[in-house]
Amino acid sequence: MSRFLNPETMPKPASNYVQLVEMTGPGRRLIISGQIGVTPDGQLREGYRAQAEQAWMNALAGLEAGGMGISDIVAIRVYDVAPGDVVAYRETRDQMLQGHAPAATYVMVAGLAHPDFLTEIEIEAFSAI
Repeated sequence: MSRFLNPETMPKPASNYVQLVEMTGPGRRLIISGQIGVTPDGQLREGYRAQAEQAWMNALAGLEAGGMGISDIVAIRVYDVAPGDVVAYRETRDQMLQGHAPAATYVMVAGLAHPDFLTEIEIEAFSAI
């Protein structure tokens, strides 16, 4: 079982995420490797928002393949290369997560594995057995 918490003793989140996720009891943990804006047939989407949407679709496809759903996501880590895309990222994340707010980290980096990649999204999920 997972509990999503924003304790009063910690700062309020800057957007739609929580400060703590507690996982208890027997369960299954799924970690989805960093997903980028490339379609399943290998085409790189153009522009930040298109790459972010595709990265989320890839990550959610992995979640489904692992037998889990959006509500099982306990943590996300996002790596972006373009300053100024945090608003577009948050809008895309909120649309894809349909109101679910796991723990989250957003990191600006100098580059990813290929110079044309603009974002990479990693997901961790937990489901009670």
